[in-house]
Amino acid sequence: MPSTDPSSPTEPSEPSEPSGSAASPDRDPRPTPDPKSKSEPKPKPDPKPKPAPKSPAPVRSRKGVVIGALVAVAALLAGWLSQYAVGGDTAAPRAGGDSGNATAEERSDNTAAGDPALLKLARRNADDPFARGAADAPVVLIEYADFGCSFCGKFARDTEPKLVEKYVDKGLLRIEWRNFPVFGEGSERAALAGYAAGRQGRFWQFYDAVYADKGNEKNAFEDGHLRELAGQAGVRDLDRFDRDRASGAARKLLEKDRAEAYALGAAATPAFLVNGQPIAGAQPDEVFTDAIERAAAAAGKSGKPGESGKPRAGGDRD
Repeated sequence: MPSTDPSSPTEPSEPSEPSGSAASPDRDPRPTPDPKSKSEPKPKPDPKPKPAPKSPAPVRSRKGVVIGALVAVAALLAGWLSQYAVGGDTAAPRAGGDSGNATAEERSDNTAAGDPALLKLARRNADDPFARGAADAPVVLIEYADFGCSFCGKFARDTEPKLVEKYVDKGLLRIEWRNFPVFGEGSERAALAGYAAGRQGRFWQFYDAVYADKGNEKNAFEDGHLRELAGQAGVRDLDRFDRDRASGAARKLLEKDRAEAYALGAAATPAFLVNGQPIAGAQPDEVFTDAIERAAAAAGKSGKPGESGKPRAGGDRD
């Protein structure tokens, strides 16, 4: 068996002389080829090659690690945005079906003042019929909601009245409505009707009438039903109500509000911003009160409008 030692070649040994005879000095010691054979002498086999060293395992470059980390962070942020979108009555845009509440985005007191870009979304128009509370209140809660959303109704019935009494009436909080219909044409019709009610100064009464009845959840909101709700809200001129909800101005505001929600990454209702801090879904009361009080404290320290807390005229309920 040939040696496996690479230093010992496995060539065949040379042929030896016959026993008892001396080698002739002029004799070529190399073997004489057979003249009858036309083949060349077999070449000597090469030594057994040494095994090639194993290549080292590829090492991930520092650049690759950094890129991977950035991708992971981006994925988390994207997940947060689509969730801030919120979960409450969680549904993909223009789809139906509830899926429960999502969690509020937690932030430290250092960020309670909110993101400057999100703070600019507050319209703070004193004549806005779709807002309640002082235009210069230190805290603005923006609500992105659908009149056919069950969790929006839960917030309207259970939480919002407490916030109005505790903060809006005292000049600390302003609530601004944004149309975000995600449950189809019925929800869009209700949003347009809300605009028409607002044109006669009865938006919040219409809002209460819609959400007071749980049967309105995922309602088709046909014309007759919308006129009935408008009557409950105290809308006096129903002919004007019909004209206003069919107007281009109503559609333009609806699309503006909805585009704003989508631009934020919202994909479900209800969605909220409290001085730029997102809250997802119809959360327990303390989630909103905590966010409002921290935002008010941060606004007071920064000297933002309304820190004096004096009540101002706004679209409060009658």
